Amino acid sequence: MKKSLLLYALILSLVFNVYTYMFLSKEVNFEQEKYKKTTTKLRDSIKSLTNQLSDVDYFSLEKNENAQNYFESAKSDKIRNYATLIPYVTGQLLDLNANPKGNPYTGQVQLGATKFSINKVKVLNHRWIIADFSDGEYWGEVLLKYFINEDESVSFEVNQSVIYQK
Repeated sequence: MKKSLLLYALILSLVFNVYTYMFLSKEVNFEQEKYKKTTTKLRDSIKSLTNQLSDVDYFSLEKNENAQNYFESAKSDKIRNYATLIPYVTGQLLDLNANPKGNPYTGQVQLGATKFSINKVKVLNHRWIIADFSDGEYWGEVLLKYFINEDESVSFEVNQSVIYQK
């Protein structure tokens, strides 16, 4: 009886070991496959987002080498760095929001009790800016021309402005 009990215990432990080995090896394979699928999916997502970002940044001074070269070959002796120029031009435009009648470069007259102020600015190249403006009730966009003067001041000119319906 002892021999048969020992034999049953040995067979039972062997079955448990084989079952545990098979289970764990399949679990490892399953986890590896899951990891491969997830990393492939994430790489595809990153590649897609990178392509979308490059499409969005196509019209920007940061990515436009021709526009950057314009500032290096400008008539003035000073070489302007586009990385410092963008915040400078943006700051000059946003400072005009302090005007009591609203920012004059929105291209719109005041419609309600509040003034139009520029919210977002994107410098497209060495000559153009697109900006978003609102008065809290009405929203619009404006396309501006900008010029860097000899005295390092910035002058703006409204090219086109649009205001959206409520």
